[in-house]
Amino acid sequence: MNNHPVVTIDLVLDRHTTKEVLRAVLHSILFHRLFGIVKPQTYDVLDVTMPGVDDPEIKQLIQDKVDAFWKAVDLRADKKGEITVTFTEKRARKSWFLTSEEEVPWEQWTIKAAIQQPTSERERQKFNSDLASNLTETLRTILTHTSSERGRSRVPPITNNQGISPFPVKITVIVGGIEVS
Repeated sequence: MNNHPVVTIDLVLDRHTTKEVLRAVLHSILFHRLFGIVKPQTYDVLDVTMPGVDDPEIKQLIQDKVDAFWKAVDLRADKKGEITVTFTEKRARKSWFLTSEEEVPWEQWTIKAAIQQPTSERERQKFNSDLASNLTETLRTILTHTSSERGRSRVPPITNNQGISPFPVKITVIVGGIEVS
């Protein structure tokens, strides 16, 4: 029985800010869910300051996933896709003759992103204003969930304090129903 919470974030982006926004949102999620020693960093996107993780491996992972999203979405006519961040815990799985480990999800974040292009300067200003409001709301969603009783109670006991995260983290990019890497 696996009934982990799924937090969905809907974003409408433009070609100029897609990578920057996705990078900042992914960093913000990880900043609030990595329980090791995290060196903080900030990302300023459209006058919204979002927290991030200053770790070379995390930065590279996020960069790779954002680039994969961008390449896959850029080839599609509908310009839509999603990035999913799944946090799991390792549990012993016992069968008749052996014991193995399995990764069981305890929380999932889904960022649904669509790319649109404003056609006039007036549209661009409104678009940027709406996106800044959406980013502020996204940050509020992240903070509210991670600090809520429900969000805190889903975190499994930390039994490993090595590295930046005691739990496996998987970031998946899905565009057109197909996982891309």
